[in-house]
Amino acid sequence: MPLVVSIIFIAAFFFFFVYFIPVRLWIAAIASGVKISLFSLIGMRLRKVDPFVIVPSIIMVHKAGLSLNSDPLEAHYLAGGDVLRVVKALISADKANLNLKFEKACAIDLAGRDVLEAVKTSVNPKVIDAPKTGMLSAVAKDGIEVRARARVTVRANIERLVGGATEETIIARVGEGIVTTIGSAETYKAVLENPDKISKNVLERGLDAGTAFEILSIDIADVDVGRNIGAKLQTDQAEADLKVAQARAETRRAMAVAQEQEMSARTQEMRAHVVEAEAEVPKAIAYAFREGKLGVMDYYNIKNIQADTTMRKQIGQNQNEKDKDKTS
Repeated sequence: MPLVVSIIFIAAFFFFFVYFIPVRLWIAAIASGVKISLFSLIGMRLRKVDPFVIVPSIIMVHKAGLSLNSDPLEAHYLAGGDVLRVVKALISADKANLNLKFEKACAIDLAGRDVLEAVKTSVNPKVIDAPKTGMLSAVAKDGIEVRARARVTVRANIERLVGGATEETIIARVGEGIVTTIGSAETYKAVLENPDKISKNVLERGLDAGTAFEILSIDIADVDVGRNIGAKLQTDQAEADLKVAQARAETRRAMAVAQEQEMSARTQEMRAHVVEAEAEVPKAIAYAFREGKLGVMDYYNIKNIQADTTMRKQIGQNQNEKDKDKTS
C-alpha cells in the first residue's frame, strides 16, 4: 500500500513538473542565448500565459537583435493580442527601417488591424481596384454614359492605422471622384481623349485624409462608352407624354360617348312622348265625332293632309339617297 501511494505521488509530481516547467522550451531558449529561468516559466503557467507563445517570441526578438523582455509580451498576451504577429511585425519594420515601436504595434493589433500586413503594405504598396468588380458608370453633360475602372496604389500609413478608415472608404471616395469628374465633362469625347484628367482631378482631392493609407497614384485602367442616357430620357419622356395624351383623348371620348348616350336617352324619351301624344289623336277625333264638333268632310281633309305629309317625306328621303349616290 505505501508503495502504491509513493508511485501515485511520484506520477503526480512528474505531471506537475512537466506541465509547469516546459523543459524543452527552457533548453531551446538556453541554446538560443536567451536567459530565462525555470521560475519565470512557472510564473507564466501560474499567470495563465502560454510559454509556447512567449518563449519563441523572445527567441525571435533576440535573434533579430531587438531589445525586448518577456513582461510586455506577457501583458499583450493577457490583453488578448497576437504576440507572434506583433513580434514578426516589429522584426519586419526594423529590417525595413520603419519607425515602429512595440507600444504602437500592440495598439494596432488590439484595434483589430493586421499589423504585420500593414508593415508589408508600407514596404510594398498594394493596388486596389475601384470598384472591386465591374465598372463605375457616370453621365457626361451631353447625355452619353461613360464607364470607367481605376486602379489605386496605396501604402499603409502606420501612424494612422489606429482610427483610420479602411480600404472601402478609399474605394468609395475614388468612385465618387470619378463620377464627379465625368459628370462635369462637356462631352464624353473629352473623357475618352484625356482619361488621365480623371486621375489627376481625383488625386488632387486628397482622398486619403483620415484613412489608414496614403494614395500614391490613381490610374484609369479602362474607359468605355455606354448608352445614350440623354436620348433614352427624351424617349421615355415622349412615351410618357404620349400616354398622357392618349389618356386625355380617352377621357374626352368617354365624355362624348356619355353625352351621346344621354342625348339618345332624351331622344327616346321625346319619341315616347310623341307616340303617347299620337295615341291620343284617335281618341280626340272619336270624341269630336261624338260631340258633333267634327264632320265627315273634316275627317277626310285631315286624312288628305296626313297622306300628303307622308308623300312629301318619302320624296325627300328618295332625293337624299340619290344625292348620296351621286357624291359616292
